[in-house]
Amino acid sequence: MAKGCLIVCDGNNGAGKSSVIRTITEHLESQHHQVVVTREPGGTRIGEKIREVVLDPETPELCDTTELLLFAAARAQHLKEKIIPAIDAGKVVICDRFTPATIAFQHYGRGIALDLVQSINSFALEGFVPDLNIILDVDPEVGMRRVASRGEGLDRMEMQKREFLARARDGFLRQAEESPDTFVVIDASQSFEAVSSQVLSVVDALLAKLG
Repeated sequence: MAKGCLIVCDGNNGAGKSSVIRTITEHLESQHHQVVVTREPGGTRIGEKIREVVLDPETPELCDTTELLLFAAARAQHLKEKIIPAIDAGKVVICDRFTPATIAFQHYGRGIALDLVQSINSFALEGFVPDLNIILDVDPEVGMRRVASRGEGLDRMEMQKREFLARARDGFLRQAEESPDTFVVIDASQSFEAVSSQVLSVVDALLAKLG
């Protein structure tokens, strides 16, 4: 590949993004692609500091507007410092969460006006668009049971009420309906083998199209 691409894995908490990303990475590396795995918020030194703030359960006073702006700030840094240079170098970037999460959580979940969320996103992205958004879809109740089974503490977003998570799920699905060319929804309640097979098929199709 003369130029790389960005593959986003997004969706509900507990949908299995981390496991799917590992599977995609191993698959692509076996085909001799150079792969960069990253996450949002995060991916850079500055982004990881922002992540500490927005996901810290000890910052309940963080208002919705500040949350939105912090996610956008982390994304702007992430793009300039890490994602775009990697794509320009011909690498496949796999990102755990990206713009679909901002639309789902901040608009559908928080209720911030869509045009405002999109405007702030556009300012951070400067015209950049991911090549593929894989949405791993699972009922929030199932997802949160999976999260709880890890035995780790919940972050600030995972501590939101089930109604919030249900609205966010609807947001992911609505985006996929509106942008079928760049979004694919995978039923994450299936066996991991079934999920992996479908995801890899979609990834292979993308890379074949890109040449």
